[in-house]
Amino acid sequence: MEKFIDSTTTTEVTVRKTPEGEGSEKDGSDSSGSGGSVLEDKEKGSSEYFGWVYHLGTNSIGHEYCHLRFLFIRGKYVEMYNRDPHENPDIPIRRGVVGPTFIVEDLGRREVNNGDLYVLKFYNRLDETKKGEIACASAGEARKWMEAFDHAKQCAEDELLRGGSTRNKLNMETEINLEGHRPRMRRYAHELKKLIKIGQGPEMLLRQSSDLQAAMRSDRYFEGEIGDAVEAHEWKCVRTINGVRFFEDVSDFKNGKGVLVKAVGVIDTTADTVFEVILSVDRHQRYEWDTLTGDLELVDSYSGHYDVVYGTHDPQYLTRWQSKRDFLFSRQWFRGQDGTYTILQFPAIHKQRPPRSGYRRTKINPSTWEIRNLNTPMGSNTMKCIVTQTLEINQAGWFRWKTNHCSKFEKTIPYALLSQVAGLKEYIGANPAVKSIFATTVVHSKACDDSIRISEYEDAEINDEFYDAISADSLSSEESDDEDEPTNEDKKVKLKNVAWAITSLALKRTSVMDANKELDPSEAAIDIDLSQFQGSLPEGKDEKDSNCWTSPGGMGFMIRGKNYLKDNSKVMGGEPLLKLLAVDWFKVDSAMDKVALHPKCLVQTEAGKKIPFILVINLQIPAKPNYSMVLYYAADRPVNESSLLGKFIDGTDMFRDSRFKLIPSIIEGYWMVKRAVGTKACLLGKAVTCKYHRQDNFLEIDVDIGSSAVARSVIGLVLGYVTSLVVDLAILIEAKEEAELPEYILGTVRLNRVRVETAEHLEA
Repeated sequence: MEKFIDSTTTTEVTVRKTPEGEGSEKDGSDSSGSGGSVLEDKEKGSSEYFGWVYHLGTNSIGHEYCHLRFLFIRGKYVEMYNRDPHENPDIPIRRGVVGPTFIVEDLGRREVNNGDLYVLKFYNRLDETKKGEIACASAGEARKWMEAFDHAKQCAEDELLRGGSTRNKLNMETEINLEGHRPRMRRYAHELKKLIKIGQGPEMLLRQSSDLQAAMRSDRYFEGEIGDAVEAHEWKCVRTINGVRFFEDVSDFKNGKGVLVKAVGVIDTTADTVFEVILSVDRHQRYEWDTLTGDLELVDSYSGHYDVVYGTHDPQYLTRWQSKRDFLFSRQWFRGQDGTYTILQFPAIHKQRPPRSGYRRTKINPSTWEIRNLNTPMGSNTMKCIVTQTLEINQAGWFRWKTNHCSKFEKTIPYALLSQVAGLKEYIGANPAVKSIFATTVVHSKACDDSIRISEYEDAEINDEFYDAISADSLSSEESDDEDEPTNEDKKVKLKNVAWAITSLALKRTSVMDANKELDPSEAAIDIDLSQFQGSLPEGKDEKDSNCWTSPGGMGFMIRGKNYLKDNSKVMGGEPLLKLLAVDWFKVDSAMDKVALHPKCLVQTEAGKKIPFILVINLQIPAKPNYSMVLYYAADRPVNESSLLGKFIDGTDMFRDSRFKLIPSIIEGYWMVKRAVGTKACLLGKAVTCKYHRQDNFLEIDVDIGSSAVARSVIGLVLGYVTSLVVDLAILIEAKEEAELPEYILGTVRLNRVRVETAEHLEA
């Protein structure tokens, strides 16, 4: 097995745009994707994305391979090459299209050839046997490729919106059987004798970076410095040490047994780089910045987003105890849709690492890392990120240190943890090579050449979706070793700065009158009698009640204001447009779709059939058994068909996926769960699989939380503390055009300390 070789060689990745009028839309359809665009709003032409990735798979004789390949995305069309076609013109070894049912899932980190890669899985939502995998050298690259594929999927959706002939053509492409060999590709294979290398393992990996980044709008990745829900924490700076600020949460001393403190520092590099350094267990690297957990080894990895590590510590550097220390903790990480990384660290127990003779087992304080890119001045080549480490510590020791700076707090584990931020800052500042190892993004944006046209693909043999371009069943050159490794020069890019203009919470809230245009003004509103609707989860009378729901207003949520496209300003939400009728808490044998059609559902009652429109949100929670939290929101008038809500109700699934947004906020509960859930808005259709069922007077959205490994991990943590949590949720449709602003909240719900065992069993 050959070792993983680091290389700082990067490859230029270009994004080209066709001029407006050349394949651009005039019908007002949105092409910006989820929460932002890989293109500027005024340029709705086709884009090109290309760079290096690793193609993972198994060949026809069952041998796993990992090949370095050049991936090219143009519109909805995808090609894969052995070499960079710009330097070595060649025929692509794979071709395909990204269809409307194409799904990309982030599988997280995976060890390949003794090195870590970040894996992306592709599959068809309607047929998961059509699948494949590619991998990237860093988490940042994986994120950018996901955005590139998301834009390709949007191009497919735009074609569907343009007319019936295109719709029929896309349907033909998606119906092609992607299994089996494709003889036309075999002629491109060379030196097939190299395929039979049983026992030698996959080919050598290079630390080759794709450096993919498009001309992204800043509201996608650098949208703001706060969440979309009003937080209850009040942080006070109590110390500044080595350029890092130490804060204490002074809002509520009753929340938890200890005191919440955090260290905050600004580091001159990208969030991607800091994330990679923190997760690395390389001893030589950690010795340069980490005074506590420098000696780490990986014990177990449960998924691409969760592992357990073991470490030892020499007592002479920290404590008065003479015995050596060891510790065991788990790490759980994920990346938000705004590009923020979150790492959760918990003390752990593992059978492979029982208490060790001669060592004293120490519990590491529960802590979190949050790493977020900062806006940089216009024209600046320097990227900055803000790094926050939060932990819970014993009150007595913390208060003694605050009042007496010379106390022994500097010799404690909590202080060593808080000092890691300062260590990272100095280490990365003193080692520019670290930035280049995890360098991301070399981007140029320019118009497509006249010789490059999407029409070039129209007559090609590409009536397959792109899953086949990454499948492992073709006897092509995919199963051969690379002969020449591609190289290219490092480049730099100037990222556009967009100011974040969130003012104080005293901003005027959005008026419910602004949202009423979504309902038909010519129809008289009906009187909805809530007493006629009873769900299995009771409605609470006050905030002290448990295992119940209430309906809060929208004041606790920040949404896009009227001038959002100009200054990114957000305002406090107003009253919800739709009224919350009831909440059902079901236990089901397996995930159940189309709950609204069940005879026991309130939508099927006589009172429910009289409601002009009902929005049903079915949150499918993976567990043993499975659960469904079903929310019912009602409109007292018919929906205006020309409004944003009307377009959402009767639109395509891709349009719905790109607009259906949820804002979470944990009002009361364990602080680690709050950090895991966060307060940033999430486009659910981009994070997990959502299925839509439109019928009669309702639209049901089935949200499969179990479809994402990250979401499963987070919901597992939430269920462990659910009986002590008070959770607020806001549901809205994301506004992306000026005519759609300001945003409005569709509905809210507050779930008060829900007890799992009270769920009512619902038979299919």
